[in-house]
Amino acid sequence: MDLFEYQARDMFEKHGVPVLAGAIATTPEEARAAAEKIGPKSGGVTVVKAQVKTGGRGKAGGVKVTKSPDEAQAAAEAILGMDIKGHTVGTVMVAQGARIAEEYYFSVLLDRANRTYLAMCSKEGGMEIEELAVERPEALARIAVDPNTGIDAAKAQEIVDAAGFDDADKAAIADVIQKLWTVYREEDATLVEVNPLVKTEDGDIVALDGKVTLDENAGFRHADHEALEDTAHADPLEAAAKEKNLNYVKLDGSVGIIGNGAGLVMSTLDVVAYAGEEFGGQKPANFLDIGGGASAEVMANGLHIILSDPQVKSVFVNVFGGITSCDAVANGIVGALDALGDEENRPLVVRLDGNNVEEGRRILQERNHPLVTVEPTMDGAARRAAELAARPAN
Repeated sequence: MDLFEYQARDMFEKHGVPVLAGAIATTPEEARAAAEKIGPKSGGVTVVKAQVKTGGRGKAGGVKVTKSPDEAQAAAEAILGMDIKGHTVGTVMVAQGARIAEEYYFSVLLDRANRTYLAMCSKEGGMEIEELAVERPEALARIAVDPNTGIDAAKAQEIVDAAGFDDADKAAIADVIQKLWTVYREEDATLVEVNPLVKTEDGDIVALDGKVTLDENAGFRHADHEALEDTAHADPLEAAAKEKNLNYVKLDGSVGIIGNGAGLVMSTLDVVAYAGEEFGGQKPANFLDIGGGASAEVMANGLHIILSDPQVKSVFVNVFGGITSCDAVANGIVGALDALGDEENRPLVVRLDGNNVEEGRRILQERNHPLVTVEPTMDGAARRAAELAARPAN
C-alpha cells in the first residue's frame, strides 16, 4: 500500500525523523487557514503540494511556493481538481517553507532479487533518481543491508561514507538514516524514500518529501494501517475483493482470470495474452488468486467479483488441485452460476487438473450449464476463452 506524502510525513514524525510542519486541506479555505497557522514558522512562506500517488507533481504545476495565506488559498484553488498522470487531486498539503542549502537522496527497499534489503543514498537529491542512476550511477551509493542486523550505527556510517558526504555532516545524516530504518522495520514497509533529504541553511537535516510503501501482508500486525487506506480512490472491485479476502488486481482486458497460486495465475495471464493475439488482441481482465486451500465459497466469491466487471466478456478458471480440491472448485462454479440465474450470459472456460479432478469434471458435466465449457489443457482453455471474449455480445 502506497501512502500519500502527508501520511509518510506523519509516520516519519512518529518515529523521530525530523520533518517540517504540515497540514492537509481539501478546500482553498482550509489551505488558507493552514497557511495562517504554519506560515509564521518560516517567515510566511509555505508550500502547497498536491497529494497524489505518482511522481511529476512539480512539472505538472502541483507544487507551488506561496508567501501569504491569500497566495496559499489561490494555489490550492488551482491545484485541487487538477489531473496529474490520471490522478485527480482531492487533497493538498500546506507545508512549512524551508531555507535549503543542499539536497540529498536516501531510500531503503526490499531487494527481491538478492533476498535482502538495499539502501541507496546520494549527495544529489531533488531530481528524478532514475535519471541519476542511468546518467551518473557513480553518484548513487548502493549498500546491501542484512535483514538480521538492519541499519545500525556501523551500517549508517558505511552508507554516508559510500555516498561521500562531508565529514561535518555525516553524523547528523547517519542519525536520520537510522531513524528512517526504524520506520521501515517497525511499520513493515517495503520502501521508505526521502527525496529530497535536505540540509537547511541552519545546518539541520530534514526529510522534506517522503514516500512509503507498506507490506499489506503484515497488516494483521498494524491495526492503525487500515486508516491509511485511500478508500475514496480505490477501485470498487478491488475494494469488494479485499472485503472477501481475495487477492485481486483489476487489469484492462476482457478475459476474466481465476486461478489458485500466484505462479499459476501469472502463467495464465501470459497464456491468455498470447492466445488473445489471434482474436483481435484479447487480454486478461484481472489477476485473481483464490489461494491454495480455497473452498467452494471462495470460488463463488471470486467468480462474483469477476462477473461484476462489465469489461469481462469471458472467464477462464484455471485450477491445479493440491490443497484445493477440484470438486470444491466445481461446486463453487455451479453455486455461483445458480445464484446469478438467467441474468448472467457470459461464458466460462474451465480447466481442472490435480486433486479430485475426475469428481470436479463429473460435477460440471452433470450440471451441464450452458455457459460452462471444460477444456483439458491450459493452452486450449486460454485459446477458447480468448475466442469467446472476441465474439459480439448477444
